[in-house]
Amino acid sequence: MAKKSKRDMAYELDIDVSTLYNWRKHKPNLYRIVMLGFKFDELLEKNRENYEELLKLNQIIQDEIDKFK
Repeated sequence: MAKKSKRDMAYELDIDVSTLYNWRKHKPNLYRIVMLGFKFDELLEKNRENYEELLKLNQIIQDEIDKFK
């Protein structure tokens, strides 16, 4: 998953990019919370992908073990 640009973030929030920059300058706590939300979503997706990969790997290993039973 590619990191989102400020333009992508603004689009997702249904605001202008300039609003996002204004929040950064004039409302740093709001900007920080918004950025943490995007980071949370990014990490959640990354962990979901890792979990799915681990499940597949587990199944491959289990299939190999079952061959010897």
